[in-house]
Amino acid sequence: MKKYRVAIVGVSGAVGQEFLKVLDERNFPIEELVLFGSSRSAGKKYTFQGKEITVKELCHNDDFKGIDIALTSAGGQTSKDFAETITKHGAVMIDNSSAFRMDADVPLVVPEVNPEACRNRPRNIIANPNCTTIQMVVTLKPIEKLSHIKKVHVATYQAASGAGAQGMAELENQFKQLANGEKPTVEKFSHQLAMNIIPQVDVFTDNGYTKEEMKMFHETKKIMESDIEVSATCVRIPVMRNHSESIWLETEDELSISDVKAAMEAAEGVTLLDNPAEGQYPMPLFCASEDDVFVGRIRKDISNPNGLTYWCVGDQIKKGAALNAVQIAEVLVKTDDI
Repeated sequence: MKKYRVAIVGVSGAVGQEFLKVLDERNFPIEELVLFGSSRSAGKKYTFQGKEITVKELCHNDDFKGIDIALTSAGGQTSKDFAETITKHGAVMIDNSSAFRMDADVPLVVPEVNPEACRNRPRNIIANPNCTTIQMVVTLKPIEKLSHIKKVHVATYQAASGAGAQGMAELENQFKQLANGEKPTVEKFSHQLAMNIIPQVDVFTDNGYTKEEMKMFHETKKIMESDIEVSATCVRIPVMRNHSESIWLETEDELSISDVKAAMEAAEGVTLLDNPAEGQYPMPLFCASEDDVFVGRIRKDISNPNGLTYWCVGDQIKKGAALNAVQIAEVLVKTDDI
């Protein structure tokens, strides 16, 4: 089997660390792994498959010469600043930031939904969608095959992991501080998250929606190549890891619940967990570090004959970020398109 030279940019962050785990778990065909980080991270050492690798400082030089695939998760500005440096020698940049997602000449890919989009990448950049969008479109795809989806209303319940390692550390620290009778430290989030929920993820835009909510609106259309309309409310909850979503949708045709459940069971990247009578439905506590998006509580929308509603849970760091990017790389390997 052909092997590839792979780079991780932003290896010290939560997603960067997940890249290491996912590449190992999936036995990705790696000839050499090169790690990059900021000046603060340079010199750190990480072990991958028994080999210790030292982190290089990301610089505008020729360090990416000979790299086949670069998995980047170092923030949007870094991605913009270094895209040309990363790709100029032929590396495919699979970017986890929002920097290029809506650029017309950059494919936005979820492998279970639109793997063929990988082929058209004139800038040698492929964008990883927002975590909440990835989770949702994986579950929309099997329904879209049954009948075109016209509208989606979604409320997200997003874990601290969405704010990276710092967000998770802040939530853990707040719980400790509260347990000790101390005033919680608030830095990463707009308000105290422990023992609270915050109806704001990202900054507000002029239309009253947050950037996170508008990402779901725009990205879903691009990925599904559809006129689908999405209205989202994104909420931060005091859970360490795994995002949850409550989804209401309207299809052109009326669908039976049995057909929808069968489609979900057969869908790639989806696990159906739907037996509410026995208390079986997806919950963040039990879905951490899983590859699939878990779906349950599928039922008719009693206000709309062509409506459905369901609940889904997915690991934001894994499928919502690192795993999706590695799966994109696997598409490139499978189609010999590097």
